[in-house]
Amino acid sequence: MKKIELAVIPGDGIGTEVVQEGLKVLDVIAELHGGLTFETTEFPWGCEYYLQHGKMMPDNGLDTLKNFDQIFLGAVGFPSVPDHISLWGLLIPIRRTFQQYVNLRPVKLLRGMDSPLKGYQAGAIDFIVVRENSEGEYSSIGGRIHHDTPHETAIQVNYFSRYGIDRTIRYAFELAKNSPRKKLTSATKSNGITFTMPFWDEEFKRIQADYPEVETEIFHIDALAAYFVTRPESFDVVVASNLFADILTDIGGAIMGSIGIAPAANINPEGKYPSMFEPVHGSAPDIAGKGIANPIGQIWTAKMMLDHLGEHDLGEKLLTVIEETLLEGIKTPDLGGKATTTEVGDAICDKLRRLG
Repeated sequence: MKKIELAVIPGDGIGTEVVQEGLKVLDVIAELHGGLTFETTEFPWGCEYYLQHGKMMPDNGLDTLKNFDQIFLGAVGFPSVPDHISLWGLLIPIRRTFQQYVNLRPVKLLRGMDSPLKGYQAGAIDFIVVRENSEGEYSSIGGRIHHDTPHETAIQVNYFSRYGIDRTIRYAFELAKNSPRKKLTSATKSNGITFTMPFWDEEFKRIQADYPEVETEIFHIDALAAYFVTRPESFDVVVASNLFADILTDIGGAIMGSIGIAPAANINPEGKYPSMFEPVHGSAPDIAGKGIANPIGQIWTAKMMLDHLGEHDLGEKLLTVIEETLLEGIKTPDLGGKATTTEVGDAICDKLRRLG
């Protein structure tokens, strides 16, 4: 019996709605496969907690979370709390303290989904983006001076370390090495960002020598963003810095048909700390409480968690059931359907039970 101690942080907005559907699905998987159980503990941390306590989580929040096997996160952020407070008070400390330096975001056109790109059928778009998740453009180095004067200045420092670059690029090479297509694409902007991006490129080329079986290519980020739209079928594994991959994967969500289905995994590859699984879509305050949020992004993150736990067959079964649900037209309004959040989750659970 494999028991997974799962910390659950529904967070803000639609996070509280979609997380419940993800947990329902995990319960059914555990019910059908006796060798796996999930023991969940829910934490009410987020923007509402901040408004009550002046902080996004308790002072001992990270010490509490480190004792869990994995973390299941819904969303962070709400208009009543500035983004730099909500993100840097909860999500970013978890990622960095627990060395979740790889952020994985698959881009796949599922059966039952229509891409806004003309002529693409299910399976024609199928690649994964590896995002450096701990440093890069999202550093906390910098500051502001001369507040509220004509001379006010803000400085933000990009931080790229050889250690941080290498471990992420090597993870991407390993993924590409074990993929059928064995191809890795790297994002850069070395023609405009003259120190950090050449450094990234040099490290990529140095590590490339250890993987002669992997086909490689390097594109400037502006061209690569265009290629995500004009020829997404050409990609297999893509590796990029923190900011570049963040932007690219929102494009990825769009070409899949909706960012509402896009999943993400914040991975600590060594397993020293828990990894964290979350949808890409955020808290979507405009539809929070209406019961129409798409739960597939959250449920797909459950699939990624199963993969991370070594339960690949269960993960593939879950993704198959997600696709069958979409094929039947059981979709939330963002996908052109009329189903509620709960109805989509229930349909996926019912199909899992029938599949056995």
